[in-house]
Amino acid sequence: MPVIADEKQNLDSTKVIQHRVVALLGPAFVAAIAYVDPGNVAANITAGSTYGYLLTWVLVAASAMAVLIQYQSAKLGIVTGQSIPEYFGNTWSRRSRILYWLQAEIVAAATDLAEVIGGAIALNLLFDLPLVWGGVIIGIASLIFLFLKDKRGQKVFENMVIVFLTIIAIGFLSGLIVSPPAPHDVARGLIPTFRGQDSVLVAASMLGATVMPHAIYLHSSLVGDRFGASHSDSTITRLLHATKVDVVGALALAGIVNIGLLLLAGSSLRGVEGTDTIAGAHTAVTHNFGAGIGLLFAIGLLASSLASTSIGAYAGSEIMRGLLKINIPLYIRRTITIIPAIIILGMGAEPTWALVISQVVLSFGIPMAIIPLTMLTRSEKVMGKWRDTTGIRIAMIVVSGLIVVLNLWLVVLTVQGS
Repeated sequence: MPVIADEKQNLDSTKVIQHRVVALLGPAFVAAIAYVDPGNVAANITAGSTYGYLLTWVLVAASAMAVLIQYQSAKLGIVTGQSIPEYFGNTWSRRSRILYWLQAEIVAAATDLAEVIGGAIALNLLFDLPLVWGGVIIGIASLIFLFLKDKRGQKVFENMVIVFLTIIAIGFLSGLIVSPPAPHDVARGLIPTFRGQDSVLVAASMLGATVMPHAIYLHSSLVGDRFGASHSDSTITRLLHATKVDVVGALALAGIVNIGLLLLAGSSLRGVEGTDTIAGAHTAVTHNFGAGIGLLFAIGLLASSLASTSIGAYAGSEIMRGLLKINIPLYIRRTITIIPAIIILGMGAEPTWALVISQVVLSFGIPMAIIPLTMLTRSEKVMGKWRDTTGIRIAMIVVSGLIVVLNLWLVVLTVQGS
C-alpha cells in the first residue's frame, strides 16, 4: 500500500510540474511574431512561386537558428535578471549607451515602418482603403492593444498575441487545405540544393533575414517582465526548462507558418506574375483558391501587422528604458513612432520599395544585437555556472557569423542593384 501511495504522490508531483510549465509559457510567443511579419510573408511567397519547394530546407534551417538565438536571449534575461539593453545600461559609459541606443532605435523604427505598411496594405486589400488611412488605423488599433497591455498586464498581452498568432496561422495556411502539396516533392525540398545564382541570392535573403534585432532585445526583457529577477538556482533551472518548451513551441509554429507559405506558393503559384509584392501575392492567392481563401489571407496579414507593430513599439520602449533609463508609456511612444510611416505612405512611396529599404536598415542592426548576445552568454562573469557549454558556444559563433555575413552581403547586393 505505501508503494501505491508513493506512486500516486509522484504522479501528482508530475502533474503539478506540468501545470507549472504550461503556466510559464508565453514570452516566446510574443517574440515569435517577429518571424511572421509582413516582410516574411512576401519573401516566402516569392521564393515558393519562383523555385517551388527547392528552398524549403532554408526555412527549416532558419527556424532552427531562431530557436537557438531566442533561447539564448531568454536565458540571459532569466539568469542575470537584466535584458541586453539593461546590462549595457548598467555597465557602459553614457556616450556608449547613447550611441548604442541610437542604432537600436533606428532599427526599431525601421521594423515599425515595415509592419505599419504591411497593415495598410492589408486594409487596402480588405476594404480598398487608401494606404495612408490604413496606416492611421493600424496605429490607432495598436495603441489600443498596447493600452490593454499596460492596464491588464504581461500575461493578458501574451494571450492576445497568441490569439493573433493563431489567426495568422489560419489565414496563411488555409490555402494548403484546398491545395495540399505532394509529400514526396516536399521531402525533396529538404535536401540542400540550389538552382543557379539567383536561387542562392534568394536563399541568402531568407536565411539572412531570419533574426530580427528587436526580437533579440525584447525576449531578454520579456522574461524579466514576466518572471522578475533574483531567482534561486532551483527556480532558474525550472524557468530555463519552461523556456525551452516555450521557445521550441512558439518558433515551431512560426516556422510552420513560413514553410506553409512557401509550400502554398510552390504548389499553386509557381511562375505566376506579380507575386514579388504582398498585393500581387494576394491577387494570385484569390485567383487560384477563391475569394474565401483570399479573404483569410488578407485577415492573416492584418493580424500579422497589428501584432508585430505593437511588439515593435514594445521593443523600442524597452531599449530606451534599459539603455537611457527613460520610461515612456507605450501608447505615447506608439503615437510618436507611427508618424514616419504615415509620412512615407502619404508621400506616395511604393510600399514594396519601402519594405526593401527597411530590411536593409535592419541588416545593419543585426550584428549589434547578435554579437553582444553571443559574448554575454559565453561569459562566466555574466552568467556564472549558467554560461554556455562548449557546444553552444561553437553553435552560436557559427550561427551568428553566418547571419551577420549574409545580412552584410545582402546590403551590398541591394546597393549594387539600386
